[in-house]
Amino acid sequence: MLMRHTHPELDFTHLLPYGAVLHEDGVQFVVFSRSATAMRLLLYNRVEDLEPSEIIHFDSDTDRWGDVWSVFVPGLAAGQLYHLQVDGPWDPRRGQWFNPKARLIDPYAKALAGNFQPAYDGVLRPPKCVVVDDRFNWGGDRHLRHDLSESVIYEMHVRGFTQDPSSGVENPGTYLGVIEKIPYLKSLGVTAVELMPVHEFPTRGFDGRVLHRPNYWGYDPLAFFAPHQGYAASTEPGAHVIEFKRMVKALHQAGIEVILDVVFNHTCEGNERGPVLSFKGLENHVYYMLDNGGGSYKNYTGCGNTVNGNHPIVREMIFHCLRHWVHNYHIDGFRFDLASILSRDRSGNVLANPPVVEAIAEDPLLADTKIIAEAWDAAGMYQVGSFGGTGTRWAEWNGRYRDDIRRLWRGDRGMLGAFATRLSGSSDLYEGGGRYPYSSINFVTSHDGFTLNDLVSYKHKHNDANGEGNCDGDNNNYSDNYGIEGPADNATVETYRVRQIKNMLTTLLVSQGVPMLSFGDECRRTQKGNNNAYCQDNELSWFDWSLVSKNAELVRFVQALIHFRRSQPTVRREHFLTGSPNERGVPDVSWYSALGAAVDWHGDDNTLICHLASPSREHDPDDKGRDVLMMLNASPHPRQFILPPLAKGTRWRLFVDTAAESPHDVYPQMDGPSPSRSRRQTLPDRSLRCYVESR
Repeated sequence: MLMRHTHPELDFTHLLPYGAVLHEDGVQFVVFSRSATAMRLLLYNRVEDLEPSEIIHFDSDTDRWGDVWSVFVPGLAAGQLYHLQVDGPWDPRRGQWFNPKARLIDPYAKALAGNFQPAYDGVLRPPKCVVVDDRFNWGGDRHLRHDLSESVIYEMHVRGFTQDPSSGVENPGTYLGVIEKIPYLKSLGVTAVELMPVHEFPTRGFDGRVLHRPNYWGYDPLAFFAPHQGYAASTEPGAHVIEFKRMVKALHQAGIEVILDVVFNHTCEGNERGPVLSFKGLENHVYYMLDNGGGSYKNYTGCGNTVNGNHPIVREMIFHCLRHWVHNYHIDGFRFDLASILSRDRSGNVLANPPVVEAIAEDPLLADTKIIAEAWDAAGMYQVGSFGGTGTRWAEWNGRYRDDIRRLWRGDRGMLGAFATRLSGSSDLYEGGGRYPYSSINFVTSHDGFTLNDLVSYKHKHNDANGEGNCDGDNNNYSDNYGIEGPADNATVETYRVRQIKNMLTTLLVSQGVPMLSFGDECRRTQKGNNNAYCQDNELSWFDWSLVSKNAELVRFVQALIHFRRSQPTVRREHFLTGSPNERGVPDVSWYSALGAAVDWHGDDNTLICHLASPSREHDPDDKGRDVLMMLNASPHPRQFILPPLAKGTRWRLFVDTAAESPHDVYPQMDGPSPSRSRRQTLPDRSLRCYVESR
């Protein structure tokens, strides 16, 4: 029988940090609950056990300090399995969900083991918490600290990246599988991977059954501090902690940062009809925003509940969690899903200066990390350009960039001004707030929506496989199919599709700001028109590695663009373009019509010339920056272009021609043909040419 700690010389009554704290001769369990009347610790010997081997009772007189319950249990070690069990008031109509029979997950659990087991006597049996030893041989590994302005981000799904048999890896769909594909990531030239949610989430039903529509994406948190065990090669409790760290260490050795997509806006406990698994059974009033006197949940997430992020207790948990990932896993940054939720107070009202948002920006342990907001929520709040107020700490997913770039290349009229603004770093959104171009995370596609291939292959979403009557997913895709819906054998249609893919990839990688690619876009990964594949854990969502060789010419094109971007400060400036002349007397940016004259920004002509002057070489003789000249024709007809007078005295060499066949579509050494001496050339419809100053 295990006994509570009574050692006369050692004091284990310290309260923080929360969770299961491993000591040399036992484990301290620290839990917050304000309304609990009793607390129990359930200990298990094996993952498959239905009942605990021991039950440890917290003494409400000696093991409670304010609202914190703390007990030390000697003899326990890393790998110990446990649940919490709590007594307290049961009044769901007033938001009290204490159930003395419920098996609860510790909100601070660092790992979970097993799946949900069949319920018995109305009691759910969630995965078991695991006591974790945080020690790991990092071998001197530290955060890479790449400048955000020099970053190229690759958004990817850990399982989907290697699960397909075509991946050929030894451990498909796992953290270790990612390690095996690092050479590919390095060949692309990306500087960071942004991993879709890797904190623990349920993949099966709460009764343990395999779901018809599994939670593939992972945007349904179960334990914020724990890496997802489903991405581990080993099933040993806690092994996924080590495997995750091995992945981070290997990526760092390849010069690639790791950014986590974190979901602090809701949990899988859902609304008043959802299960009691953790937060709901410990202090529902604190962890969630409640409505109707506590009987229901405010739902700003579209997922049933909303985490009460600006409550001091929850705010503290978020800080502890972020620090945990940074300190124990060497994570380089975070992308906050539906981050505008963090701008709401405890009642859901929008705050001018939300405490949790400001505190994340100012936290000293997070100072070396990248923090990126998805600056909107499901209730209509849209803060792109204003998230976090003034200051340079927060960057944002720029949804306006995505929409404007798609619309211009689709051929929508009246988009030239918006396109030029996005290409220049979105100063309309960020300059007024004292930010910089790298505050904008530019993307054309992400996990949420069409893949790039599908963006040019489908006019409409095709989400029937999701089982929701094609009613889910966004209807505003700004897409086109160029004559045939879906796969096409028509050579003309395929020519336009490839050309448009190259147009948007080129635009993305020469725009001021920070580019983000969605995994597989470089080789035409398709979801067959599904723009909301959240539940498709199958070939529809997995990376088909045969596409890398099938579309090797496009992969080469992307590699050249990324290399160009990383070598050219001209297209990744740290300050906004102003049109002012540099020391050479050349404006940093100049805009012209196709004929080299002034641009009619309010007209319907979808043609444009952009001249970018390299940063001044007088102050930095080693600066490799070159002037860049871009000509784009987004119209459905061929157009004649005339080089503007400003470009006349420069020796130009072709870098990109999206209408040309490979290998003449891109010249990685920037040594393509020079423009004709007449300064006139014809660009085919829906095409882009980019020239670079020859040195």
